[in-house]
Amino acid sequence: MALLPILEFPDPRLRTRAQPVQQVDAAVRKLIDDLFETMYAAPGIGLAATQVNVHQRVLVIDVSEGRKEPLALINPEILSREGIEETEEGCLSVPGIYDKVTRAERIRVRALDYTGKMIEFDADGLCAVCIQHEIDHLDGKLFVDYLSDLKRTRIRKKLEKERKERATAGRSRPRIEVPAL
Repeated sequence: MALLPILEFPDPRLRTRAQPVQQVDAAVRKLIDDLFETMYAAPGIGLAATQVNVHQRVLVIDVSEGRKEPLALINPEILSREGIEETEEGCLSVPGIYDKVTRAERIRVRALDYTGKMIEFDADGLCAVCIQHEIDHLDGKLFVDYLSDLKRTRIRKKLEKERKERATAGRSRPRIEVPAL
């Protein structure tokens, strides 16, 4: 398994629409394993392949407290939505930013699992929110797209400034004192 670099907003690659997986093979299962390792290390509760610059319709989630319920979804589809719920969301691709987003409270999902078997299930609460959030990533959409233009612009500027500061700090050289003659 490998830790994969997570793209950060406003990276344009996050806007790429992921393509359906044609066959669940060893390469797809390795991607899933790498996504889980990356998500747990981040730490997060969900990660879509798009976030690591792999544009296949694959996502992983684990909303359990003890990280004991990993769920991989390949080519996920939301079949139905019920209710409306507003919850605070964050995102590994938008680090340190949290805001309220309105989503369906309950969803019915169909996808392929880790082995390639078709599964269909109902999800609610945090699991439903997480699946909808990650499917948005596969469609090239971020949770900040649900916010106002002003908020999104402020977030972009803040993250760009932080990235620039990190890059500058990484390149700083120790100052060499030259004795006066």
